[in-house]
Amino acid sequence: MIAFNRLADLLRDRGEPTRFQGGALRTRGLCHDGDAPNTVAIRRGTNGGVVIHCHKCDGNADFLAAIGWTESDLFDEPLEARERPADDLWLPCGRHGHTRVAQYLYRAANGAVVHGVTRCDHKDFAQWRPDPSARSGRRWSLNDEDGNRLVPLVPYRLPELLAAKEADQVIWVAEGEKDVHALIERGLAATCNAAGAGKWTDEHAAYLQGADVTVVADRDEKGRQHAIAVVDSLRDVARTVYVVQARTGKDAYDHFAAGHKDAEFLQVWAPVPHPEDPGVAA
Repeated sequence: MIAFNRLADLLRDRGEPTRFQGGALRTRGLCHDGDAPNTVAIRRGTNGGVVIHCHKCDGNADFLAAIGWTESDLFDEPLEARERPADDLWLPCGRHGHTRVAQYLYRAANGAVVHGVTRCDHKDFAQWRPDPSARSGRRWSLNDEDGNRLVPLVPYRLPELLAAKEADQVIWVAEGEKDVHALIERGLAATCNAAGAGKWTDEHAAYLQGADVTVVADRDEKGRQHAIAVVDSLRDVARTVYVVQARTGKDAYDHFAAGHKDAEFLQVWAPVPHPEDPGVAA
C-alpha cells in the first residue's frame, strides 16, 4: 500500500471525517484539537509518497505527531529502497570537493528513519531529514525557517538500544557514530547523539531508563565536558553509570585500533556504581 492509502485508511479507522476538495483529501486539524474542519490537505507527492499541509499550523509536524507518524512514514517505500545513487552521494559540502565517506541513519523505535547524518572526508557532518516532496527524498536541515526542530531527538541505533536494554545488556555511550560502530563490531550495545560533543540532552537520556551505562569519554576537554553532561542527565535515570577512556589514543575507535579489548578501557569515574561494587566510590 502506498503512503497516501495508508493514511486514508488510518483516518477512516479512527473515524475521522474526510472529503476530497480542490484535488486533495481534506480532514480536520487533529494538530489543534480538530477545531477547524477540512484545514488539513493531503496530496500525493510529485515523486511518490504523500504531502500533508495544515493551513492553520502552516506545516505538518504537529499533525504527524497527532497521528503517531514520522516524516519517514510519508514515503511509499523505506527511504533506503527509493534513493537513487546520484542523490545518495550528494552532500552540501560537495561543492568544495568533499566526498561522502559514511552515512548514519537515526531511527525511531519502530525502525522508521527519523533523520540522517552524512560524513565527508573532511570530517564535516551534514544532517538531513526525509521529505517526500524533495526530488532526492530529503532536506538538508532538521529545522524550519524559524529554527524550530522538525524531527524528534533520538539516540543513534535506538531499536537496537531498546532491544539491548530489554536483554539487560550494558549500553555504551560514545561521542560519535564512528566510535559506536567500533563498539558494536566487538559485540557491544552502543549509542550516541547526533552532532557530537555538547548535543546530548535529557531526551536522549530518557531512553536509558533503568539501564546499566558505560560512557566512553574522549580524551580532550570537549570530551570531558560531554561525558559530564551525559552523566548528569543519567544520574536519576540509569541504574548504573561508569565512565571510561581509551587506553591508547583519544576515543573508542583508537582504543580498538591499537589492539585493546573492551575490558581494557581505563575506568576514570564511577558516578553511579553498581550496588554490589563496594570498592568503587562515586
